[in-house]
Amino acid sequence: MIKISVVSYLNSKPFIDGLERSDLLKEIDLQLDIPSVCAQKLIDGKVDIGLIPVAVIPQLPEYHIISDYCIGAEGKVASVCLYSDVPLNEITTVLLDYQSRTSVTLVKVLAENFWKIHPQWIKAEANYESNVSGTTAAVIIGDRTFGLENKYKYTYDLAGEWQKFTGLPFVFACWVANKKLPDSFIASFNNVLKSGLDNRPALIARLKAANSYNTDIDTYLNKSISYDLTTAKKQALELFLNYLKKLTQ
Repeated sequence: MIKISVVSYLNSKPFIDGLERSDLLKEIDLQLDIPSVCAQKLIDGKVDIGLIPVAVIPQLPEYHIISDYCIGAEGKVASVCLYSDVPLNEITTVLLDYQSRTSVTLVKVLAENFWKIHPQWIKAEANYESNVSGTTAAVIIGDRTFGLENKYKYTYDLAGEWQKFTGLPFVFACWVANKKLPDSFIASFNNVLKSGLDNRPALIARLKAANSYNTDIDTYLNKSISYDLTTAKKQALELFLNYLKKLTQ
């Protein structure tokens, strides 16, 4: 069976729904993880495919982007933000979300190249969200951002800031294999992902009925998240990886 690790956030629910409703489920071992674990499993060869944070792509000895779909944003994404009680130029410390790989790199790229600030970066641990105060800010991602809109004085949406900086959309995660897979499987896989995206209205209705998320699910899954891996997103991905290379030099 082909082992697949998928990010377990709301933004990937359409993909998960498509996979779970498909005949392909009989051929795969589907595992739900946070982004950092999803990435590590693919790096370690524990899975064959991952919906992985794009920042880890350079760490893979071999990689293949196998899908026309991704987790991206064209403007504000709403669930990847820097939260602070002071404006950017007064921030001295930034707590970095332990669940993230791409977002904690993106904030460093923006700080160095766009905002022109040089805070201390600290890798956070569980429940760090309550430590935002004074000149200490935090990057928080995923479902834990829901309901935080008015909790802090300043909110900097990282995808929105990237668009201001580059004029491009952003790709947070894409479907990557660590080995060559059969073309027939990749075609079926893409069809299943498309089916999940096309079935969003029914999924959203079920999620609303369950009252599982403290956010506007319609807006989030239909507007905040942009799923097509377009030419502009591929251009943005290449640019981001170039900035990442400079950060690590």
